[in-house]
Amino acid sequence: MRTDLQIQKDVMDEIKWQPTLNSSEIGVAVKDGVVTLSGQVDSYFKKSAAEKAAKKVIGVKAIAEDIQVGVSPSFKKTDAEIATAALNALKWNSAVQHERIKIKVENGVVRLDGEAEWDFQRTEAKKSIERLQGVIMVLNFITLKPRAIAADIQQKISAAFQRSASIDSKMVTAEIIGSKVILRGTVRSFAEKKDAESAAWAAPGVISVENKLGVEIPQMAF
Repeated sequence: MRTDLQIQKDVMDEIKWQPTLNSSEIGVAVKDGVVTLSGQVDSYFKKSAAEKAAKKVIGVKAIAEDIQVGVSPSFKKTDAEIATAALNALKWNSAVQHERIKIKVENGVVRLDGEAEWDFQRTEAKKSIERLQGVIMVLNFITLKPRAIAADIQQKISAAFQRSASIDSKMVTAEIIGSKVILRGTVRSFAEKKDAESAAWAAPGVISVENKLGVEIPQMAF
């Protein structure tokens, strides 16, 4: 079993490895495999990147996010400027049906509403906004409009698990209730847990994923 000290060191090293991040701006604390990230960065994208970096580390069971976004005066934008930039970003992203998405900006916080057919479209919409200057947070309230039946969802998720190099398909099961997916079983890392959830979301027609996978950290020799 990995110690909290080992996990902390690996998370800090992973953050240092990210070219977009300044490790001196981000604090890392670990207790019982739960990683708490703190500090202040100048963009929402960097906050998201730090969280993704921590999730990659073996032994991480959960993330507590306490990083604040403080936009410097030179990069500060008005809500109107952010809204215009966000609209253009959605229009330029071919994976997003921008005409079905509404944008609201208040004090640098961008809220997205509307509908999408696939989860990747909803995710892409958020990614398009994250990198914009002046954005402090992105609230993604885009809903999914399913077009598939449960049997199709089950088949596609099972096939995705079997194709994945990072998911042990024998240890993960997906229960389909309407357009909702419930994941059960045991995985070897927090990253594998997220990969399984992402695979479930990728199936057409899925509007909700409940991730009940437990993380069982493998024994490692040090």
